[in-house]
Amino acid sequence: MDALSYMPVPPGIGMEENFFSLDDILLSHERLPCRTESAFPRLGFLEKSSESRDIPEGTKMEMPLWLAKGLYERKRRVLSMELPKVYREGWRTVFGADPAVVDLQKMGPYYYGLGSQMLHFDSPENPEIANTILQTFIGRFRRTMDSSQNAYNEDTSALVERLDCLERSLFKSGQSGLNSFQLWEKGRSSHLTASSLVLNYRKRKITDLQA
Repeated sequence: MDALSYMPVPPGIGMEENFFSLDDILLSHERLPCRTESAFPRLGFLEKSSESRDIPEGTKMEMPLWLAKGLYERKRRVLSMELPKVYREGWRTVFGADPAVVDLQKMGPYYYGLGSQMLHFDSPENPEIANTILQTFIGRFRRTMDSSQNAYNEDTSALVERLDCLERSLFKSGQSGLNSFQLWEKGRSSHLTASSLVLNYRKRKITDLQA
């Protein structure tokens, strides 16, 4: 397959996924702990630990994010969600103390994306979850970008092994910018081209003049 036939699409940030992104497709399969608030007739085969034909009310089980979001309704209580442990109060305290020490790849690896998706479900802890995610990102961002800028032509596997999916994407962008700058300094960069924003603006101006 031509290397240019697929252009990577960054993951969505917020409560809605970007299904042109492979990362978001993988994120949608993350499993969430939940409890059934009504019986699910003839769906017992979904619960491997049960031999029942149905899934009875009150069953604790795990569902992929995409299915949990599809079944969850605020008015008609079909499911109630439980927080994954990394978003619970104990771990929020750890992140508040020093977010840089946490191995997000081991805990996630979609800490920011899944945390944003958890806000889709009603929970009194949503404001604390949102604030912890934001502060964790802020607390780790500078270190992530500093590492990407100080690892020119080096093995970066040790630097990214503790980063989550979003942070790895930022690290890669930082490395790409550093490599481009180094090539420019050595006179080996390609010719500068106009930004797509500038080109699109020019096209709109020409269209306005022709109208």
